Amino acid sequence: MGILGFFVLAMIVFACYTGLEGRLSRNDRRVARVEKKLDRILDHLGLTEVDPELEQVAALARDGKKIQAIKAYREVTGAGLKEAKDAVDRLV
Repeated sequence: MGILGFFVLAMIVFACYTGLEGRLSRNDRRVARVEKKLDRILDHLGLTEVDPELEQVAALARDGKKIQAIKAYREVTGAGLKEAKDAVDRLV
């Protein structure tokens, strides 16, 4: 396989990756919109979503283990450090 073949193969891989990245990005935005709508419906109905793993985070926060609570929150939700810290602060 010559340099031209390698270049063509690299371009095909890049095009596939770019297309896949775009689809994943669109799907992430769609999921975020659906989650936002579901949150509004739950708020309107006066319901709360109880996640057993978040109960563990709340227990850690109540026990004064804030750093462990932040770490657990990040593992459960995939949130960033600032978002997790703010969420744990609201729990205390």
